[in-house]
Amino acid sequence: MTKLQISAELSYRLPAPCTILVQVEAAATSDQTLTDAHIDIGPTSSKSVIPAHDGIGSRTWTVQQEQLTIRYDAGVAIDRTNPDFSILPATALSDLPGEAVPYLFNSLYCSVNAFDPVVTGEFAGLSGGPLVAAMADYIERTMTYGSDVDNANSNAQQSFAARKGVCRDYAHILISMARAADIPARFASTYAPDVRPQDFHAVPEVFLDGRWHLIDPTGMAQASDMAVIGVGRDATDVSFLTAFGSMNMVEQRVGVSRA
Repeated sequence: MTKLQISAELSYRLPAPCTILVQVEAAATSDQTLTDAHIDIGPTSSKSVIPAHDGIGSRTWTVQQEQLTIRYDAGVAIDRTNPDFSILPATALSDLPGEAVPYLFNSLYCSVNAFDPVVTGEFAGLSGGPLVAAMADYIERTMTYGSDVDNANSNAQQSFAARKGVCRDYAHILISMARAADIPARFASTYAPDVRPQDFHAVPEVFLDGRWHLIDPTGMAQASDMAVIGVGRDATDVSFLTAFGSMNMVEQRVGVSRA
């Protein structure tokens, strides 16, 4: 079991009153338990908590004026093993549960057809877990980790063509490749202790052998030490802040350490 101590602090200026959807709290699930969790979003004229995508974690609606300041602290105990992808078989399409089916298709940042040639050409003869592991290794070897201002909204195809990106881009590429191989794959937002620079961390989750498995193509995190915040089709569904209006970042700090 891995125990993490998490802290996050976000500060934004708001030119006008703004409705904001917040998703920064680690989820309480069967394989991770929260202790001493506390979130403070400051003064607000409206606040409501709703379930997040697929019922994993929660989101908070809030209406803020002039300034948004979020402080979140929690301890998380993770009881999750690292999957051995070498022995995980694919799940037959006809055996997929309803929850997994939407993750076979295109989404805003993940194009399935765009990656058909790569999957066919680079990974011939592989299937299931060995295929996913080979894809993750290929992405880590051929991509350069880094951020440019102009790639913040790049889709998987654009990031792959540039051979450069951050964790969200690596996740989008592997998700697209897995879906092109008829393996359901979704986007997971997490906290992880060895991510550099420390920040919210995005990884794919793939459906193999009848269940979901986390995998990190950046190589910075393992399933056993990631605290999941939420999941979705791609980054659109799991943004830590979605503003229905204008806001400007003042400061953002994330800290994750082993307890």
